[in-house]
Amino acid sequence: MRQRKSNGKSVSLSDVAKYANVSTATVSRVLNSPEKVAEKKRELIQTAIEELGYIPDGAARALASRHTKTIGTVVPTLDNAIFAAGIQALQSQLKRLGYTLIVASHEYDLREELLEVKTLMRQGIEGIMLIGSLHEPQLHQLLTNQNMPYVCSWASSPSSPHPYIGFDNRRAAQKITEYLLDLGHRKFAVISGYTKNNDRAAERLEGTRAAIKARGLDLPREMILERSYSVKQGREAMRILLQNESLPTTVICGNDVLALGALTECQAAGIQVPDDISITGFDDLDISAQLIPALTTMHVPAAEMGKRAADFLVAKINGEATLLHTEVNVDLMIRDTTGKPRTTTKISN
Repeated sequence: MRQRKSNGKSVSLSDVAKYANVSTATVSRVLNSPEKVAEKKRELIQTAIEELGYIPDGAARALASRHTKTIGTVVPTLDNAIFAAGIQALQSQLKRLGYTLIVASHEYDLREELLEVKTLMRQGIEGIMLIGSLHEPQLHQLLTNQNMPYVCSWASSPSSPHPYIGFDNRRAAQKITEYLLDLGHRKFAVISGYTKNNDRAAERLEGTRAAIKARGLDLPREMILERSYSVKQGREAMRILLQNESLPTTVICGNDVLALGALTECQAAGIQVPDDISITGFDDLDISAQLIPALTTMHVPAAEMGKRAADFLVAKINGEATLLHTEVNVDLMIRDTTGKPRTTTKISN
């Protein structure tokens, strides 16, 4: 595979032609009238385009000579208040710095994320913020080949060669689990987000497992339910857990939305929180402190990450020095949905 260009310029049409050992006219025909090119040669050129990370669009090529003052971001979903808070802060700070933000989502499909990034690059973005550290390998290659400033957020990895502004999801989950263990809880259940293509959910689940195992305890597989991030799914998962013969004394939820669903289901079933079951969330949405009872959760500084990402990207665009890795604090917010475990095996209601 061809190495990235080292002269600071984006991959050009002539680079693709040279790589595929064809003329620039042939490459142009594949891009504009592919039916006029023999299938074997067309596939050869498409492979060259993919491997070099070429963006066949005038706006992207024009970045070498002009600024569009536009930044992009691709988030897993727009249906999550914590991402909305981060995007709002990102946009507000970019506006102060004279830039415009374009937002796209990929619904936890990493291949779709790659396609969305390509689309944004065709529109002439000068930098991009991504969520998490799990991406298609082609995506990093594309960004590198196009000399596109980027930053990953909502996750951290000190050994990563990629820039990030985020936090350690595993360590944060360990912290809230250890708090519950210190209260005396020994029978745990987890309502997690889907871990496929979601490194944040996977690391939170692993953090909980690690903390429980460190105390010589076990988290049975049947006590782990993966669901999409919605109140309805949180309720349905909690309903299943309440039907279990061995009821947990605490339920750790992958985010506050799932926790709200779990809390709602307990209240509907006459289960007292935290007297019968303790519940925790993750994110610390604005509503979480206002719930009755108020939700114990981990505070994720979404607005801080958004603002820092804006500053990082604009600094990179301007050729200024930047830190490769920035880790933000995630704090445990102890509220009213957690307490010492019940002393009875079963719950009477």
